[in-house]
Amino acid sequence: MKSLLLRLLWVAIGSSIAITAALWITGSSTTPLVLASLGGSTLFLFGLTTLPPAQPRALFGGHLIGAGVGIACYQLAGDAMWVMVLSVVITILLMLLTKTVHPPAGANPLIMIQAHAGLMHLGGAVMLGVLAIFITAVVWTHLGVGKRKYPLVWNQPSPPTSNWSIWTD
Repeated sequence: MKSLLLRLLWVAIGSSIAITAALWITGSSTTPLVLASLGGSTLFLFGLTTLPPAQPRALFGGHLIGAGVGIACYQLAGDAMWVMVLSVVITILLMLLTKTVHPPAGANPLIMIQAHAGLMHLGGAVMLGVLAIFITAVVWTHLGVGKRKYPLVWNQPSPPTSNWSIWTD
């Protein structure tokens, strides 16, 4: 029980540092919705550290794809509901095809469309925010509690196989 409490405390402190750093570095403390998906990413990196969606390939790839698709769809077609739906579907398909599934990044297209984002948001808010939580997770897991250090596998596919569907191959 003591070990679990220590681990939870370590996760809570690390998560607090990571999300604070992401908000501070990007200047998004006044508009945190632009980085809303990073809350979920922080959960994966600190609480579910060893899962494929937490590894760098999925973290960076998923956020780039989700935000990029959202920005492109908004820039090309505006913010109508059909654009939002299409952007999420395209994001899901691209993440599955590239094996960069990072569930929190599935929210990025909606966030980017709602924010009327441009390309500056991709590098400025999204990638700087992701980099902040990534670096914090790497440093934090190497400093502290637990035997597993992040990242477990740099280029691990997420999902690990192509059998991600309800259908069997």
